Amino acid sequence: MPILRRLFDFYLDASIHVSFAILALVHVTCLTLNISVDTHLCWFLFFGSIACYNFVKYGVEAEKYILAADPHQMHIQWASFLALGFALYHGYFLSMQVYIVIAGLVVLTGLYAIPVLPRTKNLRSLGGLKIFVVAMVWAGATVILPVIAAGESISWDVQIETLQRFLLILILLVPFEIRDLAYDSPELRTLPQRFGITGTKIIGACAILPFFLLTLLKDTVSRTELMANGVLCLILGMLIWTTKKNRHRYYASFLVETVPIFWWVLVGL
Repeated sequence: MPILRRLFDFYLDASIHVSFAILALVHVTCLTLNISVDTHLCWFLFFGSIACYNFVKYGVEAEKYILAADPHQMHIQWASFLALGFALYHGYFLSMQVYIVIAGLVVLTGLYAIPVLPRTKNLRSLGGLKIFVVAMVWAGATVILPVIAAGESISWDVQIETLQRFLLILILLVPFEIRDLAYDSPELRTLPQRFGITGTKIIGACAILPFFLLTLLKDTVSRTELMANGVLCLILGMLIWTTKKNRHRYYASFLVETVPIFWWVLVGL
């Protein structure tokens, strides 16, 4: 059991689970918009997310990350380098249009982690901006990129899907914001710091209804998508309701991040 526990912790800490969530959202986009799946883009995002997320999480202390002494951190480091290599391989097959969008997302991600403004460490340290930057990156990566890779235009339905994805990520970030309340610096001015735990949960819950109603504004929507989104909203509501400051770390890092994978299963039925 200790071995399985260490493997599971590595699976979570090395950002493999969150990368599966991103992969799932890409497939949801392709299913709901009825566009082809670009296999190279899927694997580029999967492996690239592992490298990128680990850089954002651990790269803030670059010296400790590159010169890691802890075996667990070293394994994550090697997994990140290996994932980066696979991402570069699959990236070779992507089109120039896709590269342009990726470049924008990379810049936004870099600004999130790298200092850019005087007296400000990075965009993450700007009060209240953190979750919106993350939501924008996820929406762009899991909606806009698959559409561009499939050679489709940014239609009305694509715009609605992008806005829905943005709202979904904001909702899913609520448990993480509440979990990190004990560790975040007061200067971050996160939602729980500004509105309290109850206020943050209300904000997250209020975003669920617009997420579902936007589905009705699409030009083309299937019964399966409506039912899947309805079930998803119920799950999101339960997650928001049961979120607490002292929940086990697996609650956010595993259970919450499993929601996109479950949504993929629902849409694919």
